[in-house]
Amino acid sequence: MATSVRLNDDFVSEAKAYGIAENRSVPMQIEYWAKIGKIMMENPDLSYEFVRESLLATEEVKQGLVKPYERRTKRN
Repeated sequence: MATSVRLNDDFVSEAKAYGIAENRSVPMQIEYWAKIGKIMMENPDLSYEFVRESLLATEEVKQGLVKPYERRTKRN
C-alpha cells in the first residue's frame, strides 16, 4: 500500500545523497532509515553495526549466498 507523505526538502535532499551513495532510491533510503530506527528503538542495547550486519546476513541467507556449516572433525 503506497501512502503519500510530505517531508522537509532538506531531509529529502539528505536522503537523496545517502541513497546515491548506497545505490538506493530516495523512498528506499527513507524506508531503510525507518527500518533501522525501528530496530534500534526496539533493541537499544545493540550497536548500529550489529544491526546492519544482522540485516545483511539475513538477506544473504534469503538469497542463498551462504553455505551450510559442515563439521570437519569428529565429535568425541
